[in-house]
Amino acid sequence: MVLRREPTARQARLATELRRLREAAGLNATEAAALLGTGRVQISHIESGLTGVSEERLRRMASHYACTDEEFINALVTMAIGRTRGWWEEYRGLLPTPFLDLSELEHHAKFQRHVAILHVPGLLQTEDYARAVFSSRLSELTHDELELRIRHRMARQEIAIPYEVVIHEAALRIRVSDRAGSKSQLAKLLEVSEADHVTLRVIPLDLDGFAKASSTMTYVGGPVPKLDTVVRDAPHGSMFIDSEAQLSTYRAGFRTVEASSLEPRQSRDFIHKLANEL
Repeated sequence: MVLRREPTARQARLATELRRLREAAGLNATEAAALLGTGRVQISHIESGLTGVSEERLRRMASHYACTDEEFINALVTMAIGRTRGWWEEYRGLLPTPFLDLSELEHHAKFQRHVAILHVPGLLQTEDYARAVFSSRLSELTHDELELRIRHRMARQEIAIPYEVVIHEAALRIRVSDRAGSKSQLAKLLEVSEADHVTLRVIPLDLDGFAKASSTMTYVGGPVPKLDTVVRDAPHGSMFIDSEAQLSTYRAGFRTVEASSLEPRQSRDFIHKLANEL
């Protein structure tokens, strides 16, 4: 069997979950291989995402690992047998892999939550705003490379899953380009905040409790809570966090931030006020 050269984040997540199930059962790779009638190397390849796994073998693994969570098992089966080649595939080889992994993650998400401190989230950016952000971070990009990233970011905005976003006033006031660009960006936020699937809240600078919202994060809901993912920006690209302990912390953290923010209607009024000041 030909091994994958570079598993996608979705394939890697499936591999991680299968390894966690084995470890929770107290089995090493050799013992698991014996139960499944295969070799230790095959188990290693599956748990590294280098090779896929059939539905029949995955269900046997879950049985041998004493996993009785049928909803979770079914979700893993969907990940294993799904062969989605989404719109992001046209960018493969043109953009860094983390861009594609994020697109795939969002495509399969049930909901998304975001806390933004210094920049408007990518899913809500105008083209001019996105261009300014990419230009400031990656000044060495050629014109074509820059436009490719912008086109990809705009394509990501086509999703219509439930989206809860909390934006700090600092992100609304910072002019990543110029006055006209800022005004246009605020107008877009007001427009999208009216969509049924979007809940937008603002944290004003003079609101107490800023320390509760001092870090940007994106929380992406999976088919079951165990398959949720937190996305954090890192110097080398997006970092995906998926341990249950960390997910629980981020779930609670988002609700704390949400409780410290203005209600959606108050938030729209606040953005209107900022736009009128420009």
